Amino acid sequence: MMMKTIFCLLSVYLALTSAFYLPGVAPTTYGKGDEIPLLVNHLTPSLNFQHKDDQGNDIKGNKEHFLYSFDYYFPKLHFCKPEHVEKQPESLGSILFGDRIYNSPFSIKMLENQECTSLCKVTIPADDAKFINKLIKNGFFQNWLIDGLPAARKLHDVKTKSDFYGTGFPLGNVHVRQAVGGLASSKLNLENPAREAKNVNNMVHNVEIPFLFNHYDINVEYHDRGEGNYRVVGVTVDPKSSTGDICTKKSGGLILLETEDNEVQFSYSVRFIPSETVWATRWDKYLHVYDPTIQWFSLINFSVVVILLSMVVIHSLMRALKSDFARYEEFNLDDTFQQDSGWKLGHGDVFRIPDKSMLLSILVGSGTQLFLMVAVSIFFAAIGILSPSSRGSLPSAMFILYALFGFCGSYVSMGVYKFFNGPYWKANMILTPILVPGLLFISIVGLNFFLLFSRSSGTIPPTALIFVIVLWFIISIPLSLAGSLIANKKCNWGEHPTKTNEIARQIPFQPWYLKTVPATLIAGLFPFGSIAVELYFIYSSLWFNKIFYMFGFLFVSFLLLTLTTTLVTILITYYSLNLENWRWQWRSFIVGGVGCAFYIFVHSIIFTKFKLGGFTTIVLYVGYSLIISALCAVVTGAIGFISSMLFVKKIYSSVKVD
Repeated sequence: MMMKTIFCLLSVYLALTSAFYLPGVAPTTYGKGDEIPLLVNHLTPSLNFQHKDDQGNDIKGNKEHFLYSFDYYFPKLHFCKPEHVEKQPESLGSILFGDRIYNSPFSIKMLENQECTSLCKVTIPADDAKFINKLIKNGFFQNWLIDGLPAARKLHDVKTKSDFYGTGFPLGNVHVRQAVGGLASSKLNLENPAREAKNVNNMVHNVEIPFLFNHYDINVEYHDRGEGNYRVVGVTVDPKSSTGDICTKKSGGLILLETEDNEVQFSYSVRFIPSETVWATRWDKYLHVYDPTIQWFSLINFSVVVILLSMVVIHSLMRALKSDFARYEEFNLDDTFQQDSGWKLGHGDVFRIPDKSMLLSILVGSGTQLFLMVAVSIFFAAIGILSPSSRGSLPSAMFILYALFGFCGSYVSMGVYKFFNGPYWKANMILTPILVPGLLFISIVGLNFFLLFSRSSGTIPPTALIFVIVLWFIISIPLSLAGSLIANKKCNWGEHPTKTNEIARQIPFQPWYLKTVPATLIAGLFPFGSIAVELYFIYSSLWFNKIFYMFGFLFVSFLLLTLTTTLVTILITYYSLNLENWRWQWRSFIVGGVGCAFYIFVHSIIFTKFKLGGFTTIVLYVGYSLIISALCAVVTGAIGFISSMLFVKKIYSSVKVD
């Protein structure tokens, strides 16, 4: 009966999700003259956008970074619109991550080159010109899609000495020119203002002049399959700025004046370029691995660290435990119980129910659910099942897996609660699928209001939020309830190898390095170090619309994170028990989770070497960084607790203490 229920729920889920489309999965074959749709996506911020001086050299500009995007047809941008603007179908993951895809007025036909085709002529008011200039100065990029491929710009990686395609292209460029004078009068020396004013007027400072790109040279790479069949295998855009007809080559750059209305003519050219690249490998030029040497170096270093740490932990524990076991087995009637020492003295308290056991069991179950979701998602992405060619497939798959693994999360939560001999199993069954997902949902909705206030395209639509809630209640919650019920009937984690005393044993003084806060900070360094390098690329992908494709490195880093968390938590748990500190339950969760999460949050703050633009950007960055760090704490905390629980049961079941 249970299997039939789960099958019915999965059928409903698949029926609902079939409304979402995953572009780029199947190839499209064109004939000569066939229309190739050009779709437009949101405008996104960039990380490494450079300003140029009068000689064309790249220099650092004084720009702010905004972490939210804008719709392509945002009214202040005044881009050319088709006669009927139509929103394109998107996957659930694309919607949640801010993609907003529409049709466009561009007309591109296979193998038909075009030269200086007029798109439209618009009037940009002064206030809107100020808004556009601000976006140009702060490095916003346009994002187009042709046949599922992002319109790109050609880039060269100096470190790897390789060429690749970077997604998107700038809204405009900024020329930095030197100007003389113009400093504020507050800088003057009031004792001799005339002389100081003369000096100020001779001082040189930089002036940033933004130019809007209003002409686009579109290069479409195609592969000839024979018999008049062609496929698109690459798209690049070379944007230009022009005050008039760019074909006359007599026009200068387009500067939007912020004091009057501006007449802007948009145009484009299309050129088709034959390519030997086949459709199956067309994404290779987009999927660039940044700094592979650094990542290999990091993985090898921490692999060695994990091996050495494993050897130290195993050797130390086996030597100590072997000595303890031998002494206990040789125990005779002439000896006294005063010979007992170390971790054995806590046998009557080590399985005592901790404070807030309900909360701890829920957090461990939720962490297990998140751990399984992350592990399976990264594995599928590493073997190529979740490819960037399927836009939004990765976040969609993560949401589906998280919902399905609700069964495992609730099973573990109920099992841990039974391990604690908790009396309120029904409350555990109800709270496990609601508490952590509910807090996460409320936090995202709260941050969503800031996106709504800034009129960003990243605002999650109410329909998508309702859809997520409906899916959660018809898929995850029933599976979670099933997991809790099965665990309550079948799970035997509550069987302890020793009896618990009625009166708790007093914990002696602990050395400073084994107290909770120092131990947490020390232990957190090891798992954080295993993923520190990958975090930079993950944050760049999340905030600045870069394609992340280094899932092989990420999967190995995740395995190292799991192993290091397990080892350091077991080691600290053992030495704490050896010093008669039997309160290992919350300590193992905190030591395993909070330390690594703390360093992840600190790393996210250090990552902001750039200047955050505005209060909304600061709130979004800090808010999402806290959410990511908190989720990491739950995952690694669950790893630490479960590994310590298995270790404690193992060592106390190996010795007769009654």
